[in-house]
Amino acid sequence: MNIPKQVDSIFDVLSNGRFICSNSTDSHIIRLYEIIDDNYENLYEYFSAIGFILESGEEYYYFSRKNESKVDLERKLETACKWIDLLDFFETYDNAFVPGYSFTISDISVKVKVDAVLKNKVDGLRKILKLDDKTPYEDVVNKMVDNLYKEGFIDMENEILKTYKILTSYKYLRELVMNINIPEEVQNEIPE
Repeated sequence: MNIPKQVDSIFDVLSNGRFICSNSTDSHIIRLYEIIDDNYENLYEYFSAIGFILESGEEYYYFSRKNESKVDLERKLETACKWIDLLDFFETYDNAFVPGYSFTISDISVKVKVDAVLKNKVDGLRKILKLDDKTPYEDVVNKMVDNLYKEGFIDMENEILKTYKILTSYKYLRELVMNINIPEEVQNEIPE
């Protein structure tokens, strides 16, 4: 089995719950993406031997695990609910919020101040993000962006202008939501 010498770097990124995306603003991550792309089968076998599954999405890679405890699954469900709420907020802000889209926190904050729907969504997100009711909108938006950044769904595009770029890993969130299927007979049982 031919394993690239960058396997340690790949493991370091992916084992921390991050994504390796084709459109990252970091040239090192782009290079790791290309290495995985060229060696996917070998890397898949290598990582599966140590308990990690190398998953591929549309222009991104990530790890999943073979066996997870109930606590891990509950934590994942809680995190997925947070992601769904964040996705809902950002796509309400602008339905063009897709990979490649650039934005600033101040642009979003300004729109929140004048849009009642976004204000309501921010108010709901305060609890999820563990912020109090008096936290200013800009601080809540900053925390949302920080969450997406830490999870590897966005990158800082320009530090001077404080612009962020949506990465291809954001498709993971969209796929997560799109794959939720609630049968019609159950829909009536869910409280609104």
